[in-house]
Amino acid sequence: MIKVTLKDNVIKEYENEITVASIAEGISAGLLRNACAALVDGELKDLRYKITKDANVTILTFDDELGKHAFWHTTSHILAQAVKRLYPSAKLAIGPSINDGFYYDIETEKPLVPEDLATIESEMKKIVKEELDIKYFELSRDDAIKLMKEQNEPYKVELISDLPEDATISFYSQGEFTDLCADPHLMNTKAVKAFKLLSIAGAYWRGNEKNKMLTRIYGTSFTKASELEQYITRMEEAKKRDHRKLGKELGLFSFLDEGTLIFRFFLPKGMIIKNELVNYWREIHRRAGYQEISTPIMLNKDLWERSGHWDHYKENIYTTGIEEQEFAIKPMNCPGGMLIFGLETRSYRDLPIRFGELGIVHRHEKSGALHGLMRVRCFTQDDAHIFMTPEQIKDEIIGVITLIDEVYSLLGFKYTVELSTRPESSMGSDEDWEHATNSLREALIEKILSLK
Repeated sequence: MIKVTLKDNVIKEYENEITVASIAEGISAGLLRNACAALVDGELKDLRYKITKDANVTILTFDDELGKHAFWHTTSHILAQAVKRLYPSAKLAIGPSINDGFYYDIETEKPLVPEDLATIESEMKKIVKEELDIKYFELSRDDAIKLMKEQNEPYKVELISDLPEDATISFYSQGEFTDLCADPHLMNTKAVKAFKLLSIAGAYWRGNEKNKMLTRIYGTSFTKASELEQYITRMEEAKKRDHRKLGKELGLFSFLDEGTLIFRFFLPKGMIIKNELVNYWREIHRRAGYQEISTPIMLNKDLWERSGHWDHYKENIYTTGIEEQEFAIKPMNCPGGMLIFGLETRSYRDLPIRFGELGIVHRHEKSGALHGLMRVRCFTQDDAHIFMTPEQIKDEIIGVITLIDEVYSLLGFKYTVELSTRPESSMGSDEDWEHATNSLREALIEKILSLK
């Protein structure tokens, strides 16, 4: 006898193993119709997943965040199937779900353009009307590579080749279409009735600009046409408030050819706003006990090697040569702040020392990630460098959170806080990391409780 604990601690008993879909059907036909995926003992599973022992099961619908992602991922496969029908020589890369929908990266002989989206949407509607059952199967690594070679899918072959030799590779098929995939999917294409292809962009394979540029098709989908219409209306309203559009209309900033359309030019009206923000920044930092510093925009390569940035970040650093010496245009303010601290011999009685800097930094971000003023290659970074004793960490972190909360509350920004622990590539002793992490944790707990 298998005991399955559902939401609200309802327990169902089954004599034999049973799929998640069958559990949903046993509860109601409506739940099965709306089910997208499930959590089984806290792990995301497909509706086809078999329960073979006692388990906690939560059926996920489109109302659940993880349910949405299964729905969107299924839609990305419908998109890919439509493209393959229309452009048989197309080669598929990846097609994940994202925050508000999905995308698929595809190579075609002739690059796709926005005008092609309507044709692809029409083919997707045909696939939905065909009500194709979506089937799951697994292959060994060698057989998976063989299948993808037969289908002339080199990007899939590359992905599979990177997996361990003993790995079991999962696929989903619907009608004549088969795709490499590990994520949960719906049971049938008929559930995806309301969808919209939104835009086309370029994307390098695996995010590497040395690789081939693929076409990325973005889209979204919903369970009801009314929900899709509401989403499109919200997006249209958001476009009207897009900071790039407003910046141009209000004469605040501009991106010009001479700056390769990447580096922004602040106009007189934009400078008024920027300077008011800087004045506010200086006011609250003085009140919080910070001393303002300014460090050079260029520092020699030796410094970045000592700091570790050269080994871990050099592909994002702009460099230049001066008098046979290599320099880096700073991507971060930290090393310069450390140099200023090291100019004097300090006593523990001097601590904490709080430095604040509005430093201009440059980072060679991927072109596909750039977005107006939100993601750029040159920006002014508001940096704090606090030098303290181990015993002062908790109180200083609470001070930083208080400062951040004041600014975000004033500007109407909502935020979440997460505790980041030691990464694999890090410097320092285990003891120092453990003490710092525990101090951060204690500061977060105390601050969060005080805000309630």
